[in-house]
Amino acid sequence: MSLKDQITEDMKAAMRARDTERLGTIRLLTAAMKQKEVDERVELDDTLVIAIVDKLIKQRKDSIEAYTKAARQDLADKEAAEITVLQAYLPARLSADEVAAEVKAIVAGLGEELGRKAGPGDMGKVMGAVKAKLAGKADMGQVSAAVKAALAD
Repeated sequence: MSLKDQITEDMKAAMRARDTERLGTIRLLTAAMKQKEVDERVELDDTLVIAIVDKLIKQRKDSIEAYTKAARQDLADKEAAEITVLQAYLPARLSADEVAAEVKAIVAGLGEELGRKAGPGDMGKVMGAVKAKLAGKADMGQVSAAVKAALAD
């Protein structure tokens, strides 16, 4: 079953269970998915759905930060609950050590390709390769830090 079908089934289950918070979050996700399909005229596969979920989670984290600064803990809690629902649709994340190992392997491969040691000027090339390999499997903020550390060596 594709991730898109799973989300649809979960929405139906939330409707039957009258779980309004979960249902609202899933509806936001399906709306974002439909918007992407209409805007880009594509059929979403699991990779694109994961990218959408990642984007929504990042938005929620930014909102939590803003609400906390504004002393609106009630709204921050609502956003945190939405993150919990959305995270169920992400694959298992890699640990920091696994991310660092993947990044080092990619940097070494790029260095061989270039015929020299990859340096900080190659950040864009490395990030492009890393994004392709680790999309949806790791937090991109964590990946970026690992790339910077690997290129600084």
